[in-house]
Amino acid sequence: MIAFIAWYLILTLLGWLIFPLIYRLFPALGDRGYTLARAAGLLMWAYVFWMFTTLGLSFNNVGGILFALLPLIALSLYALFLPGLKADESKAPGWVADRADSATEIAQWVRDNARLVVTTEVLFLAAFALLALLRAGNPTLDNAEKPMELMFINSILRSPSFPPHDGWLSGYAISYYYFGYVMTAMLAQVSGVTGSIAHNLMTSLVFALAAIGSYGILFNLLAARRSETKEATSAGLLAPLFMLIVSNIEGFLEVLHRRGILWSGTQNFWTWLDIKELNQAPVQPYAWIPDRFWWWWRASRVISDYDLMGGAREVIDEFPFFSFLHADLHPHVLAIPFILLTIAVALNIFLGGWPGGMGLYGLRLKINPAGFVLSALVLGGIAFLNIWDILLGAALIVLAYGLLCTRLEGWSWNRLLDMLALTVPLSISAVLPYLPFYFGFSSQAGGLLPNLVSPTRGAQLWVMFVPLFIPLLSYLAYLALGERRHGRWRLAALLALGLVLILVAALFLVSWIASIREPNAVAEVLRTQGVSDVGSLLQAALVRRLMFIGGLLTMLAILVPTLAYLAAMRREMPADDVPVQPRAVKRTKNAPSLGGVAAEAHLDDRATYFSFLLIIIASLLVIGPEFVFLRDQFGYRLNTIFKFYFQAWLLWSIPAALAVAVLIRKLRGVAEWIFITVFAVLLVFSLAYPAFSIGNKTNNFKPFLGWTLDDFRRIERNSPDEAAAILWLKSAPDGVVTEAVGGSYSDYGRVSVYTGLPAVLGWPGHEVQWRGSAEPQGSRQDDIKLLYETPDWETARSILERYGIRYVFVGGLERSTYQVQEDKFQNNLGLVFQRGAVSIYEVP
Repeated sequence: MIAFIAWYLILTLLGWLIFPLIYRLFPALGDRGYTLARAAGLLMWAYVFWMFTTLGLSFNNVGGILFALLPLIALSLYALFLPGLKADESKAPGWVADRADSATEIAQWVRDNARLVVTTEVLFLAAFALLALLRAGNPTLDNAEKPMELMFINSILRSPSFPPHDGWLSGYAISYYYFGYVMTAMLAQVSGVTGSIAHNLMTSLVFALAAIGSYGILFNLLAARRSETKEATSAGLLAPLFMLIVSNIEGFLEVLHRRGILWSGTQNFWTWLDIKELNQAPVQPYAWIPDRFWWWWRASRVISDYDLMGGAREVIDEFPFFSFLHADLHPHVLAIPFILLTIAVALNIFLGGWPGGMGLYGLRLKINPAGFVLSALVLGGIAFLNIWDILLGAALIVLAYGLLCTRLEGWSWNRLLDMLALTVPLSISAVLPYLPFYFGFSSQAGGLLPNLVSPTRGAQLWVMFVPLFIPLLSYLAYLALGERRHGRWRLAALLALGLVLILVAALFLVSWIASIREPNAVAEVLRTQGVSDVGSLLQAALVRRLMFIGGLLTMLAILVPTLAYLAAMRREMPADDVPVQPRAVKRTKNAPSLGGVAAEAHLDDRATYFSFLLIIIASLLVIGPEFVFLRDQFGYRLNTIFKFYFQAWLLWSIPAALAVAVLIRKLRGVAEWIFITVFAVLLVFSLAYPAFSIGNKTNNFKPFLGWTLDDFRRIERNSPDEAAAILWLKSAPDGVVTEAVGGSYSDYGRVSVYTGLPAVLGWPGHEVQWRGSAEPQGSRQDDIKLLYETPDWETARSILERYGIRYVFVGGLERSTYQVQEDKFQNNLGLVFQRGAVSIYEVP
């Protein structure tokens, strides 16, 4: 509880500390960046701390962390005591009429927006407490890749300077996008908590930051729609509901399957749907509540890929609630609040929040220096947080800028030049501040490969995304039938179908070129697919795509109308040119007056057009893996689906929530009742997963370790001798430790995980993933085996010297893995710790 309160107070104080600066940086947003202030403050604070420590200007300790706050305090004070900026209500947001005292202006804004401020604070505390309670009921970090995440946190905590050492490969720095773990370690040091508590608190904090961040994005979209301003504060809560709580409907399917519903014979709904485990006969006697071991895991694996011979290939398709339930503190989760910050940056650009422009490299950009610097810092930050998000972030910012130029000047091919003019300097400026990270970063990624034989089935895609598809399609239908919105349908159809044809042509062209340039690799593919030549492979691939075309058709049903409406966007008329309609329009307190109903439509369209941008980018993220995937160790699209579908969920959830908010307000009569009924049923389907999985994950709220956030209690309960040894090492001087080496997703590497000391080698498979090859490991795994098993001291001494080993750990796992010859350690090294069957030897 003390740790929870400490983190809550730190983040709340940080948000208020940075708010004067954020207030000035987001002038076009209805909330002035308030809901994103904590995330922005954490990003800036972590960046300054990381850079200072990397450059040797400070150390990795509490003093260095607090020292990194000084530049932020200075910037915030500068923003606070500069003359304030009052928006001219006769023009669009971002225009300046006169100046006033900034501190007075901010205080007045807080008073005027007290409801927004209170809602944000209550939502943050409630979301933080909810996830912390869930983690306290199941705090263990011993499964999946949680040991890896904890290793990164403790390694950073134990590193006196940056780049931090790799806890599973001594002598090397971390080769991973580790910025989120720097943030976690920072907060752990300031609050004085251990790495395992910090892991669970950070999971809870990211959830809370995502809750208020998504709330803020939807609030700002609704506030930009002047007809929705009054409802923005309450309707904004739909965004965290759709993004973080609503889940795919696999949980509801688990209930039906457990009850035996729709199961009859060998050919039935479940075998047709073909989701692993659900395609097997349900256990009898039937029940209503799923009780299969880890049944909730299956929701992250609803997409089934097969090769041409029927061999199954597991595909990961996580969504946010699964990730938080699982406590998956991976970069794709750590980056969520900062993706939302990037969306806010893009929205502020689109709404004209940084007017005035700037010259750069001979170019004239329609964005001022403050906006450009913030865009570069945020874009570079999300790359450091999760390298997969760099293209998403760049697309959001650059396309939003392109829409701004179109809104101000109308569409022409010059808009492409405008976007290119921003892309080049922004890319350079986003990389430069984080350059030390790239110097030590390597990856397994090796370009793009064609996805020939694994299209996503429509039924499984709907299982994954139906809670978002229904609101989006309903809204698009409403725009066509209710508002009779103008759309450039022919252009949109040509663009969408042209994209598909280009991707198909590229798919076959790349396959043909590969057959010429890499015949041996292609021959292996042909063998595994059970075909004789490339022509047969391409023919079979085409037939399979036509058989399973439902997924692609679904995406086109979303993409084409969205493109049609966005392509119809026109240049906004200046305020003086907007004709005043005869009917008066009731204005909200701060709504600009651009001339009656036409002005209201102008402003409503801005939010709508931006939501179209989110829908289109998300749709392209889902369409992409239908044709290509990122080359990695897995050799198929497992990781590409994983990352892209997760990003698509984040983006789609916001316009889906916007759609529900607008439709509930706009629809009348039969259409209203139909939509509300469908929406209610949809909520039942999509909330079944969280409703049943939480109890399963927490042992029906009877946690095995009691209510705690400290996973180390599990070690103390299960292995008290090893727990005591780990505690001794945590307070011992730094040095390389050697322990048993084994496979991933296991107890191997546990000493380095909990102490933060670098081991000679941890999980070899993961090190290959991070570095792209096994070359840095060399013969370490064999050498460690030899170190423990050889009776010869000279052989052991040479291994100790080769890797600079200081501590030799001999525990139960070492004894079960190796035939340990302990006499040589006893005779030649100092026994610095012994309890039960656990011994630690120190090299003199």
